[in-house]
Amino acid sequence: MSSERERAKILVVDDDEGIRDTIEMILGDEGYSVCLRKDGASGYDEAIEGDYNLVLTDFRMPGMGGLELIGKLVEEIPQCPVILMTAHGNTDLAIEATKLGAFDYLLKPFEISDLLEVVEKGVSASQRGRSRTATSSVGRTDSTPEPKMLGNSRAMQGVYKEIGRVAPTEATVIVFGETGTGKELVAKAVHQHSPRSNGPFVAVNCGAIPENLLESELFGHIKGAFTGADANRIGRFEQAEGGTLFLDEIGDMPLPVQVKLLRVLQEGTFQALGASREKKSDVRIIAATHRDLRKMIQEETFREDLFFRLSAMQISLPSLRERREDISLLATSFVRSSAEEYGVSVPQLSPKIVSWLEEQGWPGNIRQLQNVLRYVVLHSRGFAIQKELLEEAISGTDFSSESISESDRNVDNWIEDALSAAADSSTGNVHGALVGKLESRLIRKALQKSGGHLGKATEWLGISRVTLRKKMNELGIQLD
Repeated sequence: MSSERERAKILVVDDDEGIRDTIEMILGDEGYSVCLRKDGASGYDEAIEGDYNLVLTDFRMPGMGGLELIGKLVEEIPQCPVILMTAHGNTDLAIEATKLGAFDYLLKPFEISDLLEVVEKGVSASQRGRSRTATSSVGRTDSTPEPKMLGNSRAMQGVYKEIGRVAPTEATVIVFGETGTGKELVAKAVHQHSPRSNGPFVAVNCGAIPENLLESELFGHIKGAFTGADANRIGRFEQAEGGTLFLDEIGDMPLPVQVKLLRVLQEGTFQALGASREKKSDVRIIAATHRDLRKMIQEETFREDLFFRLSAMQISLPSLRERREDISLLATSFVRSSAEEYGVSVPQLSPKIVSWLEEQGWPGNIRQLQNVLRYVVLHSRGFAIQKELLEEAISGTDFSSESISESDRNVDNWIEDALSAAADSSTGNVHGALVGKLESRLIRKALQKSGGHLGKATEWLGISRVTLRKKMNELGIQLD
């Protein structure tokens, strides 16, 4: 199974639940990540926000039909192929769908082999187009409006000024801040206000890509450069040509790749894996990290010369604890956007609740606040937000460094106790018992964090929706 297929995201829009589930099972078994929607309107919203490689849509659905959906998606996200599925096949429909920009056309009932063939072609076309426009699940250029930074506090006003000073220049920038403070939003703001704003913005999370793949991800490779390199692939530097490359979690970049990055910054050239020629690079670098790079330099896990090259300008983002006066504005915005996302009435956010939110520690910063309010909005069902529900949501999202360390110690104690009990009683199955317990907690937390959104939970967990449902049945997990 190719890595490209494993990363590909496919949206299926069909009002027939049986067909949706069948397609999900078929494509999931092939390694695709599949999301399901039951009507054109919700399918449109998901496609616009979800960064998909391919959309499969039925023709006849209540409300927005397949042709209308195709027309909208082709206009707004032309890099995402759309395939029309229908049991009402006729020449006029095929022509109309093609005129609107449909990538292909499947007549129901179709053979599994036909489905897989057209899906593979569509995904390949999408990935080729994304290489040209620098969009992907790891490195991407977003065509939809970006979320903007919110906050009127003195700390954030200082950040805005720093962005305004550095944006018109070509200086490299490094953004420091705790996890969840919005470092990528700062990078996007610098890009959008720079002379490169018409160029691509490509984001790469250095901590999310395995070490042995990161070099290829950044610089590309040629066919045959290593086992599994079946075709040439351009890297993120080439995709970001003329624009901005955002290197998130730069502190997680391995030393060998740091050396190659330093060479690009010094000489303005890079070399794809397996290639014999160098290529010039016209890219602005913005990096970000939550780590203490100066301490890493002392520990010799981060190069000092690279640090100085990257930090021509430094921007430090305040934690949410340092800008509590912005919590009211942020909370109001997150409640409204979550209500719109879930299609529910906007619940009341009373001054008393806002004051309570302002008193919390928020170790996960803005991201934690947003996730908590998404959960609460979904479960409030349009009624006023209650403190008890907020407490429940926060208990499932607290990930401060102190709690993580304590959690690690608890896990070690848990394992030690289980092994000791097994040794004393000469009985086994510690592996099965602990893995089962941990798996149940992991799935429950993922579902809670996603607000019951199966698509998001499966994406985070790295499993298909069919597998998640099977696990939920086995472990007795039910959604509210």
